[in-house]
Amino acid sequence: MTLDQIAILGAGGMGTAMAVLLARSGLGVRLWARSPGFVDEVRRTRENARYLAGIPLPEPIDLTSDAGHATRGAGLILVAVPSAHLRATLRAIAPEVPPGTPAVSVVKGIERETFARPSRIIRDELGPRPVAILSGPSHAEEIARGLPTSVVVAGEDAGLNLLVRDALNTDRFRVYSNPDAIGVELGGALKNVIGVAAGVCDGLGFGDNAKAGLVTRGLAEMSRFGTSLGARPATFLGMAGVGDLITTCFSPFGRNRALGERIGRGETLAEIEASTPKVAEGVPTCRSVEAMARDLGIEMPITSALRRILFDGQPPLEAVSDLMERETKDEWP
Repeated sequence: MTLDQIAILGAGGMGTAMAVLLARSGLGVRLWARSPGFVDEVRRTRENARYLAGIPLPEPIDLTSDAGHATRGAGLILVAVPSAHLRATLRAIAPEVPPGTPAVSVVKGIERETFARPSRIIRDELGPRPVAILSGPSHAEEIARGLPTSVVVAGEDAGLNLLVRDALNTDRFRVYSNPDAIGVELGGALKNVIGVAAGVCDGLGFGDNAKAGLVTRGLAEMSRFGTSLGARPATFLGMAGVGDLITTCFSPFGRNRALGERIGRGETLAEIEASTPKVAEGVPTCRSVEAMARDLGIEMPITSALRRILFDGQPPLEAVSDLMERETKDEWP
């Protein structure tokens, strides 16, 4: 099976970047956004100035606010809707989406109310279909600029994994495959939480020692949480784990790290969210993961500290002191 036409649901930064990548590879791309006014603006300017400024959109990209038009005849549906809006968005357009078409998710998060991963939400709302997950260190602007990027595709359907890997792989976008869908999907969600915490560390003016320690122990939390839910430990040492974590925690352009830095400098979450339309997935994911970890008895001190900073108003310096004064222990249990 080959792919000639791909539908992309969600015209934020990542959805638009993937559209640019696929169009440059010679594939037919229909990029869907729910706002007709937004679609008209991007069509007219051939630029998504709101979410991916400075990147001209290749002419083969067909922009539309009609989900039926976007998905009809597509061999693959790429889902790029923010996790907080994923269920409601898919439910609204489900009657227009053909049944059974394979999907690939680039959504990174966990639903707050149900703790569902994006792949589960896609099946819940769009009906039974093969779903793969594409994740890894992949800033949208770098993909769109054609800078070398490596990611991983994972899912229970080995045939779909190979299809996505071969269709998306280029000389600038390398795709590995991994059968561990749970680990790859959780890695993409959990690294955003640690990314916010790393930004808080930057905002407080701490040095390299502190940030390296936080990221390392954050990776331990990611692995502990993921393996408790059935993920493979090795996955967190791959593209969707440590690879994505490095990019998120150290890039000056990452939304999650940038939000955390502003928190560390004294701004409130409400002030930050009011100042930008861009979503930092680590914020809702932090609350979801921390609640789920408490329910399951999984120790996640960094995630818990970040939740107190974001949602309970605990001063960041106080949260850091709480972490540093925890009972001493072996590095690996």
